[in-house]
Amino acid sequence: MNRDKIIVKTSVMGILVNLILVAFKATIGIMVNSIAITLDAVNSLTDALSSIITIIGTKLAGKAPDKKYPYGYGRIEYFSSVIISIIVLLAGITALEESVPKIFNPVLADCTFVSIFIIAVAVVVKFLLGRYVKGKGKEINSQSLVASGSDALFDAILSLSTVVAAIISLIWNISLEGILGTIIAFVIIKAAIEMLSETLSSMIGTRVDSGITDKLKDRISEFDEVVGVYDLTLHNYGPTQLMGSVHVELRDDLTAKEIHKLTRRILYAVYEEFGIILTVGIYASNTDNEETRKIKESLNEIVAKYHEILQMHGFYVGC
Repeated sequence: MNRDKIIVKTSVMGILVNLILVAFKATIGIMVNSIAITLDAVNSLTDALSSIITIIGTKLAGKAPDKKYPYGYGRIEYFSSVIISIIVLLAGITALEESVPKIFNPVLADCTFVSIFIIAVAVVVKFLLGRYVKGKGKEINSQSLVASGSDALFDAILSLSTVVAAIISLIWNISLEGILGTIIAFVIIKAAIEMLSETLSSMIGTRVDSGITDKLKDRISEFDEVVGVYDLTLHNYGPTQLMGSVHVELRDDLTAKEIHKLTRRILYAVYEEFGIILTVGIYASNTDNEETRKIKESLNEIVAKYHEILQMHGFYVGC
């Protein structure tokens, strides 16, 4: 099953589970007059909406490259993540507006152990859903699924706190609805801002994980003809679409035919193992004689005196 199908299947499962939870929580929240449980139901509804947006974004991002967008539509996934973050942020603000008045005008929730048990079951269901969705997101490198799964796990913790407050209300006749609702609202707002910040960073273009670049350089260095690997640059055109360029240093006695074959072997190997499309440039090297080596060693000594210079490469001595 390809990546897009996994995202859609996982999102559909999330929609169904969240809609069931919305029905249960809303019914119980209204019956027992609990704002915290009702807000929990609203949050589950926003989770379902988020899954719908994830599906739409995945479908649009999967469109084939065309004349207008030759690098494809992969970055649309980032826009869908921004929309989800804004929805979650609005849900948090709404929750805050509803909860703060309850602090000054508390109302006891008419909870029963049966309703508390049902919400506790919902906590378990949301926890398992969150772990599943987040795991799938990490497996296929889907930022939207990871965020959705994390949000579900977070909701499970918030719902658990709602259960605790309901038990306190039932046993000691104390209302913590307003305080709890306010805490939930602030946590939702904080999570939304973090999600939005992370997504915007990806859209602007953050540094590629050094683990990927190191592995990529090591793989290219495995080719016998390659003397050195330099100037690796990678561009992100979506969560799984990386393109870039690299320079490889080769002996200057290789023929054009040999270089052509080598660069094709490098391109195919990198694409097959990493899914990255690379353009390969060439540096010629003629440091196999004593005179050239001495010149290079002298230059290295000079360069070493300047700490702002990381390395010297592309060295060649010609007539």
